[in-house]
Amino acid sequence: MLTGTVAALVHDMSQDDQLVDDVVASARDQFPEVARLPWAESRRHVAALLAAGFAAFERAAAEGDFGSDLDFTEARRFGAERAALGVPVAGLMAGVHGGRSRLLEIAINRGRESAIPYDELLQALLQLDRYGTELERHVIDGYRQAERKLNRDDRTARIRVLRRLLLDDDGAPAAPEEDPARFGLHASGSYHCVVTDVADPVRVRSLEEAFARCGGVLAPVGGRLSGLTPRVPAGRALDPSVLVVTTPPVTLEQARSAYRLCRTALHAARARESTGICDVVELAGETALFAQPMLAGFLSSGLLGALDPSDDFHRELVSTALAYLDHGQRLDLTAGALHLHPNTVRYRLRRLQDLTGFGTPAEGLPVLETVRWWWALRAWSRTPLEAPPSPAAARSRPDRTGKDPATGPSAPA
Repeated sequence: MLTGTVAALVHDMSQDDQLVDDVVASARDQFPEVARLPWAESRRHVAALLAAGFAAFERAAAEGDFGSDLDFTEARRFGAERAALGVPVAGLMAGVHGGRSRLLEIAINRGRESAIPYDELLQALLQLDRYGTELERHVIDGYRQAERKLNRDDRTARIRVLRRLLLDDDGAPAAPEEDPARFGLHASGSYHCVVTDVADPVRVRSLEEAFARCGGVLAPVGGRLSGLTPRVPAGRALDPSVLVVTTPPVTLEQARSAYRLCRTALHAARARESTGICDVVELAGETALFAQPMLAGFLSSGLLGALDPSDDFHRELVSTALAYLDHGQRLDLTAGALHLHPNTVRYRLRRLQDLTGFGTPAEGLPVLETVRWWWALRAWSRTPLEAPPSPAAARSRPDRTGKDPATGPSAPA
């Protein structure tokens, strides 16, 4: 039976977001295939698994022991999605073991810090270990079931072929089954490179079949369903909620570069919440900017260092300026989009200019300056609310009286 002190420890751990990040980092450290998967996706799974485990422990605290009807749905889903993404079972289990070991280590350390008696802590850890063993079994069950459904048509060979074409070649000789021509990919041809963020096994299989009907070859590569296709399926042939990024046709020699571009464009498309088939040409601006996160940080801190991310008024100024640039630097269109009076938009832009030097509505901004400010504003808008303000921001708190320091009362909203 879990005592009150152990139950309190488990409850505290269940509320700790940093614990999730710590376990994810340990899991990714154990195997390169796991580390290639997107951090956010890994974190979502680990958070769900930990939530289910902590809920089971809290129930055990109330009922005296783990029941026989524990819910391992998330564990089976976790295994199935890893199979769909082509993660080897050895890598999957290395990641699970790494995360499990880290969780046990954290529990021991926190139990000691809480002065939980050794015998009580040991009993709790034994229960945690038994639960972990059962969870691993369900992860493997989910993986094997999905693997059987997916591996119907030389999927393993497709993975190897695409890895050689899209990832850096290790120089090892290709096996006969790894000949691209076997799957209709020829040196003389040209193909759209395709990358998607789909992980659900049913959707993965549906996409593979849709592109196969167009002569395409899709399989998990680097933690993403990716491939090459001579033709892109019509939009109605795909689930409209799925995001698929494609390039114009490229040769097989250009495939690796196209794949890297697609991966970056996929992140940019997700950031703007796009769905459906997106051509990298349509995503050119966002992709180019997304590829330079350090420069985005320099712009944000250099141009907007006087703003405080925790200040609601400063966030209003930035969102107004972004809308102003997104609407062609037109006050009337910006006001309509934000449901504000044009004078309110003008006032906010003037306050932003006072704080940062942002261009005024009367002057407008040339193209490169527009890009520079838009990029800085977009990067700053994604700064966490709890980020500490810069020294300049601390000195430039807005007037809370509702008045424009230069002209008196602010314009009505």
